[in-house]
Formats: sequence, structure tokens, C-alpha cells
Amino acid sequence: MRDYVIATDSCCDFDENLIRELELTVIPLSVQLGKEHFRNCAGEMPSSSEFYARLRRGEPAQTSAPNVEAFKDAFRPFLEKGQDVLYLGFSSALSATCQNAAMAAQELAEEFPQGKVVTIDTLCASMGQGMLVDLTVQEKRRGKTLEEAAAFVQETIPHLCHWFTVGDLSQLRRGGRLSAGKAIVGNLLHIKPVLHVDDQGRLVPMEQVKGRKKSIEALLRHMEETVEDPASQRVYISHGDCQQEAEALAVAVQTRLGVASVTVGDVGPVIGAHSGAGTLALFFLGKAR
Repeated sequence: MRDYVIATDSCCDFDENLIRELELTVIPLSVQLGKEHFRNCAGEMPSSSEFYARLRRGEPAQTSAPNVEAFKDAFRPFLEKGQDVLYLGFSSALSATCQNAAMAAQELAEEFPQGKVVTIDTLCASMGQGMLVDLTVQEKRRGKTLEEAAAFVQETIPHLCHWFTVGDLSQLRRGGRLSAGKAIVGNLLHIKPVLHVDDQGRLVPMEQVKGRKKSIEALLRHMEETVEDPASQRVYISHGDCQQEAEALAVAVQTRLGVASVTVGDVGPVIGAHSGAGTLALFFLGKAR
């Protein structure tokens, strides 16, 4: 059996500690924030607090996927060493990242006919993508082959639940996901959308509530309605510069649902450029998305 590595991209929103713990290869996306351009990786991007402060000041933010050559450069060293690659990519409904990885894999197949690069569209985002990567790493550590690990990923994707809310509607408006009129009225009335990532990997608004407290309570309610075997789960929570609310949500999840553990992390600049400051997201395995 050939050895293989697990790779993903920076939309998993894992920090350097988790990347090291899970022995991951992470390909960064890029962000244009105001006049500054940086890759979404340690040592290049601004701190989370600085990034969100600049968004709050109204600096425009745009994101871009790694191109095909960037993926080939990331995958080639492993193939040269006789290792295969299992790449779990950011939802194709939200980015061209996964398509570019698949094109790179096709081109590398001609260069390394004995090697294998398997790319999977996770239909996930942020720490939902990260949670799937984590679970797959654990399968690999249990001795699963690349093919067995890939099958596990496909079986798990329909059960990876993403529920989130946002601080205000401004960034959704700037990103074209909400009309200016609805954003203005919603902010004035303190309307908070509750969204999820659906089976096609798209961001879908599910309900609207009035006030931040009710929107956070809605995340918990949706988890209570759909979660499976919480006592065995490592649940993930990501946030856009709202650490205290994220930690309070983590306590509530553990108290009300008795999950095995909760990992809290930042919503990185690629996701945050579209969702904005105050984003709060909850990820877990459920009966269905």
C-alpha cells in the first residue's frame, strides 16, 4: 500500500497548532484587503482582530482561489517521494478552488502515472471543512487506505452540519448576497439571519430572527434537532472577532448536549471577507445537513 498525505486549503480555518497536530498540507487562498494583498497563511495575513477592524471601517475585501500551478507545486513534492495525495477542498459552490485542484490532479497524472491525487469537493466551508478533514485524518491514523478514507469522506459529507449567523448584514450586502435595501432595513430592525450550507455546498438563509441572542439560540436549537451521538463528537465553533460569544456558545453546547469536546477558532479572512465581523458558526455531525 502506497503512503499518502491529506491536504486541504486555508478555508478550513485551522490555526497553525491544529495544522501541525493533524500533519496537514494546507494550500492558501488569497485576499485583497483595501490596497493590501496577502495569502491566507501564517506570517502573511494580518491578525484576526486587525482584519475585522478594517472590515468594520469599510475597507473592501476580495478573495481569490489558488491557481492550477499553485496546486501542482503543492502536490508534486509528495508524488516525487512516492506518496499519493488526498485533497479535501472548499465547496465548489463558493469558489473555484476545488476545480483548480482537480485540474492540477489531471495534469499531474500524466507526469506521475504511478501516483495518485484524489480531489474531493467537500461542499463544506470554514471549520465545517476543517471538521471533515480532522475526521478523515483520524480514519487514516486507524489504518484506512486512501480509497477507504475517500469513501469515508463521501459518506460523511451529507451529515456535516453548518449553522451560522452574522453580526450585521453589511458584508453580505457588499458581497452581493443581499440587496442594499434589505441590508439597511435589516440592520435598522436588528434582524439577524440564520443560515446553513446545504447539500450543494451553497450558503442558504433558513430563517430570520430579531436580535443577536435569538440568532445564537437558533444555532443551538438546530443542533438539538439534528445532532447524532453528541457524546462522541468533537464539535467546532468559528467566529469573526466575537470570542466571548463563541466561548459562551461552546459552554452551552457542552452543557445542553454533552458533546465530547468543543474546538473554538477564528473565521479566517477568506470566509470573513464575505460573512463579516460578528459571524458565529457551529459545526457538527447530524442526521442530515
